[in-house]
Amino acid sequence: MKIYDVFNGDADGICALIQLRLAEPAETILITGVKRDIALARQVPTSAPAQVNVLDISLDKNREAVDELLAAGSSVFYVDHHYPGEPLPQAESFTGLIDIQPTTCTALLMDQHLDGRFHNWAITAAFGDNLNAVGEDLAQKAGLSDDQTEALKMLGVCINYNGYGASVEDLHFHPADLFRAFVAFADPLELIASEPEAWQKLRDGYEADMTKGMVAPALAETVTSLVVKLPDEAWARRVSGVLGNDLANRHPEKACAIVTEKTGGTYLVSIRAPLNNRTGADDVARQFPTGGGRQAAAGINALPAEQLDAFVDTMAQFWI
Repeated sequence: MKIYDVFNGDADGICALIQLRLAEPAETILITGVKRDIALARQVPTSAPAQVNVLDISLDKNREAVDELLAAGSSVFYVDHHYPGEPLPQAESFTGLIDIQPTTCTALLMDQHLDGRFHNWAITAAFGDNLNAVGEDLAQKAGLSDDQTEALKMLGVCINYNGYGASVEDLHFHPADLFRAFVAFADPLELIASEPEAWQKLRDGYEADMTKGMVAPALAETVTSLVVKLPDEAWARRVSGVLGNDLANRHPEKACAIVTEKTGGTYLVSIRAPLNNRTGADDVARQFPTGGGRQAAAGINALPAEQLDAFVDTMAQFWI
C-alpha cells in the first residue's frame, strides 16, 4: 500500500512531517506546495487504497476529497489546527487530531501524539507560526538557553518564510525539497550548528527580503489596524507572511495586514489579528472572495482591486 504525506508548505506543516517521519521512517509520496495551496488532498489518487497522512491544511477545504479517499478504502490520519467543518468523518479508517485553539499548531499536536520525542522541532514550528509566547515557554521548560531559543526562532521563521509565494517558482526551495534536506536532523539545533547550504541560503534570503519589507509604506493606519502595501515582485510575495507576523509583534494592539499586488488586478492579503486579542482574522478574510484561515492568522488569495477600500475599512472597524 502506498503512503502519501500531504502537508502545508510552511513551517508548521514541514516540522510536523519531520517529527512523523523521524518517528516512523518510510518511503512516501510527498504532496505539498506554497502556503496558500491548501486543497491538496484531491491530488491523492483514489484508484487504490492508500495510507494518507494530512498535516496542517483545513479539513473543511478538503472534505470532499477526504470522503472520496475513505470511500475508496484508504486510511486517513489528519492532524490540523484550522476550522474543520462539522461533523468530522465517522469512518473507522479516519483518525483526526484537530484542535483550533489559537495557542496551538499542527506540529505541537504532533509533538503530543509522539510524546515529545522530537520536541525541538515542535518548538521551531511554534515560532514559525508566530506563537512566540508559546515557543518561549516551551523552550524554557525544555531547559534551552537564550541563544538556543533564538536560534530555533530564526529557523522557524525562515522555514515559514520559504512557504510564501504565488507559485513554487517564487520560493527559494520547493517545500518538499526543504523537508528532505531538514529531516536528516533529529534535532534542529544540530541542523543550525552544521550550517548546511540550504539553511544558509534560506537565512540569507530572509534577511535580504525583510530589509526591503521593513521600509514598505503603510497604506492605512488607525488606532486598531495597520495595512502595508507591497509591489508585484517575487521578494514581496515571499516576505508577505513573515512581515505580517513581525508587524503584529511590533504592534500587539493592532490588527495587521500585508496587501501585495498581483497581476490581473487583484491583491494577495495576509491578515494577523491583534496579539492581545488573537481572534477575528478568519472572520475578516471570509467576508471577501477566496478568503479563509484561522482566528489568529488568515488571508485572501485574490482580493479584487475594487474591494481594496472595503477591506481597509473592515480592518479599521472590526476590532474597535
